[in-house]
Amino acid sequence: MTKARPLSLITGASAGIGAAFARALAARGHDLVLTARRTDRLEALAVELHDLHRVNTTVLTNDLADPHGVEQLCTALGERGLQVDWLINNAGYGVPGRFDQSDWSVHADFLRVLVTAPTELAWRLVRGMRERRYGRIVNVASLAGHVPGSAGHTLYAASKAYMIKFSQSLALENLGLDVNVCALCPGFTYSEFHDVTGTRALVSKMPSFMWQRAEAVVLEGIDAVERGEAVHVTGRFNRTVKGLFKLMPDRMALKMSAKQSKRYRAQD
Repeated sequence: MTKARPLSLITGASAGIGAAFARALAARGHDLVLTARRTDRLEALAVELHDLHRVNTTVLTNDLADPHGVEQLCTALGERGLQVDWLINNAGYGVPGRFDQSDWSVHADFLRVLVTAPTELAWRLVRGMRERRYGRIVNVASLAGHVPGSAGHTLYAASKAYMIKFSQSLALENLGLDVNVCALCPGFTYSEFHDVTGTRALVSKMPSFMWQRAEAVVLEGIDAVERGEAVHVTGRFNRTVKGLFKLMPDRMALKMSAKQSKRYRAQD
């Protein structure tokens, strides 16, 4: 049964979709645990949401690229007696450029943040959700996980495809327990993502109808996980893109991906 004040843990909560999830869930009366690497931003957001909605906010600065990051985060939760009802696995970023141009340590950190850490968090927290017979897990994936890979950001689509399949399986394992799991798959979203990867100039040329605001993505995600959708692609345009690529022969889809990815990927 749902608690009067569910507790939501949001990774990557300092900006973008993560901060939008924090604001939306606080508005619904959720207490929050906010985690990311930037303490100052987390603390500012925590104060904002406490003052606005009178919810309890806990800041736990954490680097999920650290192999022990998830264990340390869950230890901190246990020490504070915090039981997570909603897990928003949102932390993520991209590594632009050709695969061999980055050191392996860069790719290893990326895989820990986008694949290993969210998987481990789900493993550590879903047991309590099952015991309490209530929980929600939103794994922020991407439309990129549904379409052919592209040159540049070599591991990004692969990591998101993994999160989609993982979410589907975890959702099936928890049917009938009121523990819902959803892979949320946005397309282009207004956030700092492209500033960090250095592709802002490229993507700014994309037409406005291809973009969504983080707040709209989050509202769709909350509704989808509450309905029990295992996978949800946000926005009519993105759902159309997914459908078109699903119908195309693989060779044609790869050719189109190769052509179009030059518009938004740093490939060299």
